[in-house]
Amino acid sequence: NAVLSIEDIFASKKIDDAWSFVEYKPSQTGKWTNNYHRYPAKFIPQLVEKLMEEYIGADEALINDPFMGSGTTLVSGIAKGYKVSGTDINKISHLLSKVKTTPIEPDYLANKVYQFYDKVLLSSQLEATIPQRHLERIDYWFVEENKIKLGQIFTLIHQEEDEQIRDFLLIAFSNILKNCSIWLQKSNKPTRDLKKKVQNPYIILKRQLNKMLRGNLAFWKILPKKVKENPTSFVNLQCGDARKQLAADNTVDMVITSSPYVTSYEYADLHQLSTIWFDFAESLTDYRKAFIGTTYKSTESTVLNSKIAQDIVDNMAVKSKKKAVETAVFFKDMETVIQESYRILKKGGRACYVIGNTKLKGVDILNAEAFTEIMLYTGFSLDRIIKRCIPSKSLPQTRDKETGRFAKTSQSNATAYPTEFIVIGKK
Repeated sequence: NAVLSIEDIFASKKIDDAWSFVEYKPSQTGKWTNNYHRYPAKFIPQLVEKLMEEYIGADEALINDPFMGSGTTLVSGIAKGYKVSGTDINKISHLLSKVKTTPIEPDYLANKVYQFYDKVLLSSQLEATIPQRHLERIDYWFVEENKIKLGQIFTLIHQEEDEQIRDFLLIAFSNILKNCSIWLQKSNKPTRDLKKKVQNPYIILKRQLNKMLRGNLAFWKILPKKVKENPTSFVNLQCGDARKQLAADNTVDMVITSSPYVTSYEYADLHQLSTIWFDFAESLTDYRKAFIGTTYKSTESTVLNSKIAQDIVDNMAVKSKKKAVETAVFFKDMETVIQESYRILKKGGRACYVIGNTKLKGVDILNAEAFTEIMLYTGFSLDRIIKRCIPSKSLPQTRDKETGRFAKTSQSNATAYPTEFIVIGKK
């Protein structure tokens, strides 16, 4: 029985310590441009590098990430001189990935940043640019003094004519918003802390820009000459649907990705502050809906090719019809994304999906097993399954069993992803 055999394979898997990377400090996992911006559940460059080292023998390759998130796969790819492509539905992710994969000549960047910061210190009389469409939300999150200072910084950023520098400054701005707001500092959920001592945007911006200057310098030093001379020919990014990749048929050497989960709308919440300042969405509610799977939820009946996925949906239907529909659409979307990975890969190329299992409303969501069955149905052979422990992801490690949403440890009753799998299919 194929279904049982997949579940038995996973049940018998032991943790492979070589893939847990517990020995690496945050300064190493956040090397180069990987420390530009906080991002939930991002995987570490060491994991991507190890996959590329084990499976790519050539000096040239094309790496794809359909859920590029903060761009870790792409940064690691161009660091080795490979070409990269990727998509993400999240506009903050797209901007962040673009900035992280754009090396800037260090002296030029430093001069630009120092000139910009000098203007910031003299900006007290400058008009503040605040997106009027989201003024109510901005007032909800920011005290008046910080709102004005941030608006003046925002004005100065948009006066910068060099697009690469402007985007670099926007990411710096994005990453200081949480500290400058009354968003509960240790929470990934949108929760206000009315007693929070908010930080001065000028001070925290200086610290952020200096950190990013160091990251760019380190990245510049290790990048191959061919990438520095023509970076745009190595990077092909798109803000859009994971089911439609930019790569042509049979051109990609490796897909390395960490897919979203059924509750992936949390990413929209997590980046809410940047989304309202950058005016990336007319309505936060509509924007959030786009994050379930890769598309807006359909109410049509969904036929799944994976029996494991269908069993999960059926079990969920007993608990919640609404969640069952969301779960079915999620797995159907993932089928399409995995088919797209198959289309773009060369014969012999590999698709590596980093995914954990979780619980939602008391139902076991066996993502890894379902993904494996979908890959086999699509035409992949199962090359390898790696089980790894997650030493430190920037997410709380617990979920509420009912809602599936992340919760404080004291309030939760289910571990989220203490371990995860790397499922590797070969075309």
